[in-house]
Amino acid sequence: MNFSIIIPARNEEGIIEATLRAIEAGIHKEHEVVVVNDHSNDNTAAIVGRLSQEYNNIRLVNNDDEPGFANALKTGFNQAKTGILIPVMADLCDDPDTINKMYEKSREGFDIVCGSRYMRKGSKIGGPVLQSFFSRFVGKSLKYLVGIPTSDVSNSFKSYRKSLLDRIQIKSRGFEISMEITLKAYFSGAKITEIPTVWKGRFIGKSKFYLFKVAPKYIKLYLWAIFRNMAG
Repeated sequence: MNFSIIIPARNEEGIIEATLRAIEAGIHKEHEVVVVNDHSNDNTAAIVGRLSQEYNNIRLVNNDDEPGFANALKTGFNQAKTGILIPVMADLCDDPDTINKMYEKSREGFDIVCGSRYMRKGSKIGGPVLQSFFSRFVGKSLKYLVGIPTSDVSNSFKSYRKSLLDRIQIKSRGFEISMEITLKAYFSGAKITEIPTVWKGRFIGKSKFYLFKVAPKYIKLYLWAIFRNMAG
């Protein structure tokens, strides 16, 4: 297998099958899909279990730690069998075709390949307006102020080299984990790039992302990066 797709899933019975089928139809290279059941109380696990009988590269694992995006993602990282890990959202907001391009870029030697909604040919369709403004501001301003080579540092849709993740102490417990990993990797000298991607807001189910709940954690990381850069 060339890479691992990690899908944290909590109560996604309405969309998880469509997401998995879209991934399997759109990915051209040999890969595995690790779906992390994050304490679902609906039929998410049963649906993934059924599809794993149809697609032998799909595996279902459970987040046995406290529920939450970060713990589910770390469970997937630990369970993956390859050296390139690509988190994908369960709600089909991430473009499967971008995964192919991420893998090709990672083969060029990049430690992190960021799917960017805010670079040329990238876009964000739908979703709350305030959330879009916040993530765009964070990404664009950090690229300018800190020099990190991506304009979308907060996006969860990235590929990571597993050997890099093994060297980073991850403290996040929520969606800000993706920003934390990328910033810490940048300051440790990791090789980072970005490619355009099109993000589409979910059309089934309810988002687990609540801006006013998570914004302070992003702001804390934002300020840490600015002061870390000033310190040299």
